[in-house]
Amino acid sequence: MGITYADLRLANDARDDLEEINACAVVDTGAMNLCIPEHIAMQLQLKIRAKREVQTADGKSHIVDYVSPVRISMLNRECVTGALVLGNQVLLGAIPMEDMDLIIEPAKLRVSVNPLSPNIPLSMAKGLA
Repeated sequence: MGITYADLRLANDARDDLEEINACAVVDTGAMNLCIPEHIAMQLQLKIRAKREVQTADGKSHIVDYVSPVRISMLNRECVTGALVLGNQVLLGAIPMEDMDLIIEPAKLRVSVNPLSPNIPLSMAKGLA
């Protein structure tokens, strides 16, 4: 199995006057959040909301900026989320993928909309009875 990449657009959801950024993201369902490089956070003029401790695959811990609001658009779906400012490329994690109801097709190394909800994203909102 190889690495899955996806083309997406990133925007500052609070600043419609700024242009969106086209990016190619590494897709990693083992990661939770959206991660963006510092230059993208600066270009989108995203507000730093907090510092977060992040453990990377090499086991090291890092203190990074958590910025928002980031709008992700892809495959006619979108969500608004926060992002960790980390690394040199965009990484799309499980939380925004779930929010947009996207799946990975491992054999084709691509991201697709959930075939059970092809027209609009499905969200689960169930409470305990």
